[in-house]
Amino acid sequence: MNCTILGIESSCDDTSASVLRNGLMLSNIIAGQKVHEAYGGVVPELASRAHQQNIVPVVDQALKQAGIDKNELDAIAFTRGPGLMGSLLVGSSFAKGLASALDIPLIDVNHLQAHVLAHFIRVEGIKNEPPSFPFLCLLVSGGNSQIILVKSYKDMEVVGQTIDDAAGEAFDKCAKVMGLAYPGGPLIDRLAREGNAKAFKFSKPKVDHYNYSFSGLKTSFLYHLRDQEKLNPNFIEENKADLSASLQKTIVEILMDKLQKAAKDLNINEIALAGGVSANSGLRNAFEEYAQKFQWKIHIPPFAFTTDNAAMVAMSGHFKFQDGDFCAMDVVPFSRLCI
Repeated sequence: MNCTILGIESSCDDTSASVLRNGLMLSNIIAGQKVHEAYGGVVPELASRAHQQNIVPVVDQALKQAGIDKNELDAIAFTRGPGLMGSLLVGSSFAKGLASALDIPLIDVNHLQAHVLAHFIRVEGIKNEPPSFPFLCLLVSGGNSQIILVKSYKDMEVVGQTIDDAAGEAFDKCAKVMGLAYPGGPLIDRLAREGNAKAFKFSKPKVDHYNYSFSGLKTSFLYHLRDQEKLNPNFIEENKADLSASLQKTIVEILMDKLQKAAKDLNINEIALAGGVSANSGLRNAFEEYAQKFQWKIHIPPFAFTTDNAAMVAMSGHFKFQDGDFCAMDVVPFSRLCI
């Protein structure tokens, strides 16, 4: 069944719109929000206001770049959750209004499932081998750290997840302690390439099964800096690269140890990576190393699909459209949703 889907993503601080035709991406527009940099994190009220300003021009640009008229759309997919409630309301309200005006189906999308399904987006001129079901997906971002058993596009089971903070949050908060700008994760990654990953050791939590914990690591990192600064006030500035490399190594090892255990226990060698932290070079290198060591068939997303984007929402909408899985106009967003 042929279908042209407009995807709308507004779960956090990126306003994004994308057009997919039969799974082939025709456009993927993302408008970021620099207003949060001064606060060291996303301010929900400011985020929702920025979405209101961005949503119309972003959708308009996505349609123009795709070379289609709005009347050619077969359905509109939008992120229903999880995310910031104010931001989600902007995207969902716009999607409802446009779908109603065009008299086409509305499709609600789980943001986390969309990250997983980003691996199935086709881009013209780029070869893409999507994972085969079943596969394991390590989903890591600022708000989530999960190991997901993906049995089909609509049948996903979380087999392991963080019991407190997410890996991306650990990167950002440790970066803030070091005096780095927000978002700190990419800066840690950049500095880590120049540092000695074995210079410092930080605690690794012992958590049952395939679950994660990063709160203890953050505390260990904070106390280490505090103690060292008593001896040398310039400690952080003189050791930023080594601190970044050591921190990144620790977080990556925590993530990969549990993923490898899950892959072995479940006897699955098809492994995918998703979420904002999947852009981290240390994690990508670890995936390559584990693939060679354990004969994994790995799937690492293009950088364009690591952060929040509407193409992954449209891709999820594509699968649901094929099943006729539409939603009513009175559905409401949820700030917290599981897979």
